[in-house]
Amino acid sequence: MEQHNCTTHLALQGGGAHGAFTWGVLDRLLEEEWLSFEGISGTSAGAMNAALLACGYAQGGRQGAREKLHEFWSELGTRASMSLISSEHELSRQTGHGIEYSPLYQALMTLGWFLSPYQFNPLALDPLRELVEQVIDFSVFSDPHTIRLHIATTRVRTGKIRVFENHELCPDVLLASACLPTVHHSVEIDGELYWDGAYSGNPAIYPLLGQGKCDDIIIVLLSPLQIVRDPESAAEIRTRAQELAFSATFLREMRAITDIKERYGKSAFVLGKFERRVRDLKMHLIEAEDLMNSLNHTSRLNTHTSFLEMLRDRGREYSQTWLVENRHHLGKQTSVDLLTLFT
Repeated sequence: MEQHNCTTHLALQGGGAHGAFTWGVLDRLLEEEWLSFEGISGTSAGAMNAALLACGYAQGGRQGAREKLHEFWSELGTRASMSLISSEHELSRQTGHGIEYSPLYQALMTLGWFLSPYQFNPLALDPLRELVEQVIDFSVFSDPHTIRLHIATTRVRTGKIRVFENHELCPDVLLASACLPTVHHSVEIDGELYWDGAYSGNPAIYPLLGQGKCDDIIIVLLSPLQIVRDPESAAEIRTRAQELAFSATFLREMRAITDIKERYGKSAFVLGKFERRVRDLKMHLIEAEDLMNSLNHTSRLNTHTSFLEMLRDRGREYSQTWLVENRHHLGKQTSVDLLTLFT
C-alpha cells in the first residue's frame, strides 16, 4: 500500500546517555522519505538530539541529519572511552550497563553529597560544551526554513519553564537544558540562571500546540511510564524520586490533553481555539519500557561506545516495529491509548 506524505512534530525526552536510544529512533525515521518534521520539542539529551537533527537537516537533508547525530554520539563515546570512568572490560561485568563500581563514579558521588559543583569544579569545566560547539553550527538556526525547535530549560529562581526557540539558540541554551545542578554550575543566559529542563518539562508538549499546521506529535520517551520492581535500596529510592520529579510536568500535560480529547471527542462544537487544537491532536508514542527497566540507574552516565551503539541499534529496532504497526495512523488518528497511560 502506498504511503502518503506526512508531516509531524517530535517531542524528545531527556535521559542522559539513554538519549542514544533516541538517536537510533531518529536515524530510522529519517530513512522514510514520506515523513517530515515541522517542529521538535526537546529537553536535555532530547534537546541535543533535536538540535543535531535540525542542524544536519539544514546542511544536508535527511542524510545530513543522520550524519550529524552519528558524529555527536560517536565522538561522545570516543571521548568517554579515553576517560577514567571505567574500562570496557569492567563495564562488561556490571549488571544493566551501570558504572556504579567505577572508582571515579564513586568518588564523584561521594563528593556530591558534601560539596557543590562550585567547590569541586571551581573553573566550571564542562567537556560537553566543547563537543556541542564543535559539532553544531548554530548559524543555521537563523534560517526560517530550518526545522523549528523548542528547547526546555528551568529558571532556577522561580522554577518556571523557559522554552528557547531557533532565534535564541546557542551552546549555553543546550547546556542549560542538560544542566544537572549537582554536577554542573548553573548556566547563565541574559542574567538569568538555568537548570535542566527536565524539572519543568520532559518533554514539553505545549510549545508544539501553537506551531504550524500539522496535528501529529510523536513522543519519544526514555523513562518508563511504569517500573517493574519497587525501589528498596537508598540509590534506587533516590533514582525513582528523581524520575518522578522529572516526569511530573509531562504527565500533567498529557493528563490535561487526554481530558480535553475525551471531553470533546468528535464534537463539531467546541468553544475555544485551544480546545479544538487539542481535540484534533493525533498522539503517538515510541518507548522501550522493557529495555529501560532492564538498565541500571547509573547507566544514564555510561557514555562508552559499546553501550551507546547498543542503545542506537535498539532504538532503530523499536522505531522499525513502531513504523510497521502504526505508520497508517499518522495523519489520521491517535495510535496510543491515552486513557490507560495518563489517567
